[in-house]
Amino acid sequence: MSMVGLNLLAKRNQIICSAKHVHPQVPFGGVNVIFFGDYLQYRPVYDAPLHTDFSLSSNKKSDKLPTEKEIQQRVARSLILQINCVVKLSQQMRTEDPRYLQLLERLRHGQCNYDDYELLLTRVVGQSSVGSLRDEPWNKAPILVFRNEVRTQLNNKAAIHKAAEIRQAPMVCVAQDTCKGKSIEDPILIKKLLESSDSKTEHLSDILPLVPEMPVILTQNIAIELGLINGINGIFRQLVYEEDSVSTGIISETFPNNTQYIRRPLYALIEIVRSKIECNFEHLQSNLVPIPLMEQTFRINIADVLPKDKKLKSNHKAILSIKRGALPLVPAYCITTHKSQGQTLSNVVIDLKLPNETDDIAAIYVPLSRVKR
Repeated sequence: MSMVGLNLLAKRNQIICSAKHVHPQVPFGGVNVIFFGDYLQYRPVYDAPLHTDFSLSSNKKSDKLPTEKEIQQRVARSLILQINCVVKLSQQMRTEDPRYLQLLERLRHGQCNYDDYELLLTRVVGQSSVGSLRDEPWNKAPILVFRNEVRTQLNNKAAIHKAAEIRQAPMVCVAQDTCKGKSIEDPILIKKLLESSDSKTEHLSDILPLVPEMPVILTQNIAIELGLINGINGIFRQLVYEEDSVSTGIISETFPNNTQYIRRPLYALIEIVRSKIECNFEHLQSNLVPIPLMEQTFRINIADVLPKDKKLKSNHKAILSIKRGALPLVPAYCITTHKSQGQTLSNVVIDLKLPNETDDIAAIYVPLSRVKR
């Protein structure tokens, strides 16, 4: 329920009532609904959490009429308040270490003590328990960070290191961007697109480094019924591409001079153990799944890169619609704490330094509660 917001819940209520041909005042069309999950997780994206307290805002006088969105949020909140049975699960199934479990329980309430602080200090890199991230098992543990930009930089460095380790030139897939059906050739616009975070490009990366045996994460739903869903982990095995699309010209200064840039990849072979595919593909090893290119359209503001004679008036935006074709994958050496939500990890390296504007307990609780012990 932590991933469900009030707007989504209101829409679900409307859909069920319409499908059951029931008056909208009947909650969920008379269907029994079970909510499960943990409120102490990240807030749903672009939505209000289910525990939003509107009584605080109602005390403030305002002459503005509520919007339709605000009305639906209050409707959804009233549905949550009608829940008449709550079951609390008391047995912790993820965390096995009783001392660490006590720390997490106090952290949930923002009541950690000095002993908890000292316990975390014993796991700081450089202590006897974690001598170096180059040692087993830490050299294979994912790094959890708060920012997409930091995640991208660390993944690029890890991919370069892996390529050097196996003595292979790094391969980098370059996204295929078009505007109004035409390829983008303006170098300034190309540079801006290359520097854009994939959180702003419908989660399709502009440049994707790939090295055999590197961990990857799927960023789009390809076949939900087969378990090929956003967030599932896999291992990159092979890239299939058009041979004449390889270039060694420098596109990004992030990567070494011997990098091969693939402009027209066809598909990537990913080993996905947790997929629900029950048969093997012909001529492919077990658990190998071909992941094809996907297309998404996103909008980008180019006001900051327009020539001076074409600058718009202040506060005006120059929006371009870009269609991007790219492999729906990102390296998984480093992932954001948002992406880690819901996962159980054997070992993990966590950057606990919060961004300046973040003071939410969940921002610390989520990454620390991903491990078993």
